Amino acid sequence: MPIKLPSNLPAYDVLSREGVMVLDEDTAARQDIRPLRIALLNLMPKKIDTENQFARLIGATPLQIELTLLRMSEHQTKNTAAEHMEEFYKPFQDVKSEKFDGLIITGAPIEHLPFEEVSYWDELKEVFDWTQTNVHSTFGVCWGGMAMINHFHAVKKHILDAKAFGCFRHHNCAPASPYLRGFSDDCVIPVSRWTEMCQTEIDSAGLTTLISSDEAGPCLVEDTKHRALYIFNHFEYDDLTLKGEYDRDVANGTPINVPQNYYPGDDPTKQPLNRWRSHAHLLYGNWINEIYQTTKYDLDEIGT
Repeated sequence: MPIKLPSNLPAYDVLSREGVMVLDEDTAARQDIRPLRIALLNLMPKKIDTENQFARLIGATPLQIELTLLRMSEHQTKNTAAEHMEEFYKPFQDVKSEKFDGLIITGAPIEHLPFEEVSYWDELKEVFDWTQTNVHSTFGVCWGGMAMINHFHAVKKHILDAKAFGCFRHHNCAPASPYLRGFSDDCVIPVSRWTEMCQTEIDSAGLTTLISSDEAGPCLVEDTKHRALYIFNHFEYDDLTLKGEYDRDVANGTPINVPQNYYPGDDPTKQPLNRWRSHAHLLYGNWINEIYQTTKYDLDEIGT
């Protein structure tokens, strides 16, 4: 089954051209099944790129997905057209009474700020608490995962001396986990962040690390009590996302190293190779499958 998207959302055409099965509202309504309700709280500045990345992954499963795009209620984005935000995004305050099978909370380019200094921190904490009554499973990504693990477990983020930037090899620490079904013993994952979470603090919080890297630290953490996964790196990245970040910093004169293990021979004049796509689909497909296997058929019973 495909992912259900508005036919005029940019991701609809992008995914259709890539061979991902997508349904418009009318076609989906004729199918006698309940789609999984997945919300994407998009905190990234380039909203459309992020929509495409996550819709591509959660739309590749055999299940019908109904994607709802969410934003912080008062925060105004400067990088996406107001018309796009008005047409496709719902403020969090407008959906507080609704139930969702899954929620993805993206990263945000505000790592340098203490959590409490983020302009929408109070509302984001409200979102985290709301997931415990209105969402069956939550996936916090990069800064979103760091913020969520800090809120529930007081695990701190630590500033790195240099940006962790590139494609790093990671270990499968929990082969029996249903979220890592089909995973190799190790895999490559894109990393782009100025902060890290410490393994000792994660262990002290009683959480389970599923994927980790000798170079980049813990990556994927399971929080059973709060029905959540936290991933600090970027399986969702497109082939050229790291290149775009590198080229932007070079153009702006921002000191930046060539992303490690990304370009062949670490030569930025060469075309980078995508070495993480298959594991990205495995992880998000496994997450969707776990939701399907365990969520309530009656949405009203979610969180009870």
